[in-house]
Amino acid sequence: MQLYAKVCFLLLLVSLPSLALAQSKVRINWTAVTGAQSGMFMAKQEGLFKKNGLDVELLHIPSSSRAIQAILAGEIAISFMDGSNAAQANLKGANLALIAGATNRMVFSLMAKPEIKSVSDLRGKKIGITRIGSSTHTSALYVLSQAGLKPSDYQILPLVEVPNIFTALAAGQIDSGVVSPPTNSRARKAGFKELVNLAKEGPEYVSVAVGTSRTYMNANEDTVRRAVRSYAEGVYLFKSNKAAALRMMENQLRVKDIDIQEDTYNQFRQYLEYPPYVTRKAMEAILAELGDKDPAAKAAKPDDFIDLRFVAELEKEGFFRKFAVK
Repeated sequence: MQLYAKVCFLLLLVSLPSLALAQSKVRINWTAVTGAQSGMFMAKQEGLFKKNGLDVELLHIPSSSRAIQAILAGEIAISFMDGSNAAQANLKGANLALIAGATNRMVFSLMAKPEIKSVSDLRGKKIGITRIGSSTHTSALYVLSQAGLKPSDYQILPLVEVPNIFTALAAGQIDSGVVSPPTNSRARKAGFKELVNLAKEGPEYVSVAVGTSRTYMNANEDTVRRAVRSYAEGVYLFKSNKAAALRMMENQLRVKDIDIQEDTYNQFRQYLEYPPYVTRKAMEAILAELGDKDPAAKAAKPDDFIDLRFVAELEKEGFFRKFAVK
C-alpha cells in the first residue's frame, strides 16, 4: 500500500508542471535610490514576480544611460529609465519602448543652503546632480532656465547617486542640488531650503518609466506581460498597503526615520502613476524639448517611443477595477 501511494505521488508530480520550472528568469534593473521605483521594489518584496511566474534578479545600474546600454548589450531585459534618455537613444536607432509609466512629473526638489532664497541666487554657485543627461540634470536645467539662468551662470557637478547630493550639500561642497524623495525629505529635515518642488511646479514630463528593447519584447512577450502585471500589482500594494510600503522603504531605500518614511510615502502615493501609463502629453513635452536641437525629434510621435499594450490589456480585463486604490 505504501509503495502504491509513493507511485501515485510520483505520477502526480510528473503530471503537474513544477512551479520552479514554470518560472521565467529575467533581469530587471533599478537606477536610483528613489520612491519612484517603488512598484518594482514592492513586487520583489511581496513575492509578486514569483506569483506571476517570474524568477527576477533585481539589479542596480545607476543612471538611465548606462541601463540603456546594458539593455542594448543584452545584459538586462528591463529597466527604469527617464523619457529623455530613452527618446534620444531611439532617435539614434536604439529601438526601445517605454512599457509602463512610473512618474509623468518631475518628482524632484531643488534643495539649497538656507541662505539661498531663490533660484536666481544660484548664479555662480555649484549645483549637484547624479549624471549628465539624467533626469536630475534635466530637472536642474528646466528650473534654472525658468529663472533666466544660462549654463555659463552656474556649475553642474555630477555625483552619481541621489544620496550623494545630500551628503555633498551637508558638507558644503555644493550650494544646491536636485534630489528625489526620500532625499528631499532628509534635506528639509536637516534645515535646507526647498527652492522648487518640481512635482507641483514643473511640467507634465516622462521623468521615470519602465522600458525594454522592442527586440526583447517581441521575442519574450509573455515575460514582459507578466513583468508589467507584477509592477502594476506592486504599485497597487504601495498605494494601498502602507505598512508594507514603509517596510520596503526601510529595507530597500534604507530609510529608518519614521517622519521621512511618512513624507516619502505621501509624496509617491500621490505621484506614482496608477494605472501605470506613460502619458502622450508627457512624451510630447520631451520631444518638444529635444526638437530644439534635433530635427528628427520634431518629426517624431509619442507612439514611436511607447508601447502600452500590456497596461491596456490589464485595464481591458478589469485589473484596475479589481485592484482599485481608494
